[in-house]
Amino acid sequence: MNYFLNQSIELANQRNYLDQLFGIYPMSPDNIREIDNVKWNIFEQAFSNNHQEKIIESLLDFDLFPIKDSYIAYLRRDKSAIKRNPSTIARLCGRLKEMGLNKIYENLSQPKETNRQIGPLFKRWVNSEVLGIKPVDLETFKTSSNNAILNASDVSMQKFANECLGYTRLKGLDFVARFNGKIIIGEAKFLSDFGGHQNAQFEDAMSLLNTHLNSKVIKIAILDGVCYIQGKNKMFEMLKNKYQNYNILSALLLRDFLYQV
Repeated sequence: MNYFLNQSIELANQRNYLDQLFGIYPMSPDNIREIDNVKWNIFEQAFSNNHQEKIIESLLDFDLFPIKDSYIAYLRRDKSAIKRNPSTIARLCGRLKEMGLNKIYENLSQPKETNRQIGPLFKRWVNSEVLGIKPVDLETFKTSSNNAILNASDVSMQKFANECLGYTRLKGLDFVARFNGKIIIGEAKFLSDFGGHQNAQFEDAMSLLNTHLNSKVIKIAILDGVCYIQGKNKMFEMLKNKYQNYNILSALLLRDFLYQV
């Protein structure tokens, strides 16, 4: 088994793994969303005047809709449907009137789900210089041969990899670095549970490892979470069997990996 994969499994099962991981992925479920006062005032006026179409239109301008309803996504994508479906709009407004302004405001300001916070956290951790190097912009990265970590968006990393590394996937990257003359590219995933979307995230990271690139490029999957729980679950079985010799590691071991390539 790959040394760093084995070390990641041991770390997750024998030490204070979650306590350490919180330094990389500090979930903040209690941070409420800020409500735009201008948008709220527009909604509040429509609500007090019982202007039903305007009530729905104004609420669709917020990140969250204050009630769960299967038709909301349709209305978000086709706002012209508001005028064509008065019964649906009346039904929704009836539920909103029953809730009242205070509850509507409370629901609009609900915190983001933790899985939606994960994406930027890994890059923020990398950019904090915890890996021993201050990440640099693309131009500096391309014109230097020193050890470096790229500070760029997922899309910019993808474009660089397309142009310079033979990368052909239509997907951004989470990590690009150069150590000891070798380029390392990777995807970072925090897998919070088994099944569904999380399995798809796992497979997404594995697809990078199976991508053909220039010979000097090292591909890594920076995985954390339930995938390291020993047992008969699909993720661990795939790590132990199909992907046992690939560069798969916890973000907690990334620094050690980089300096030994």
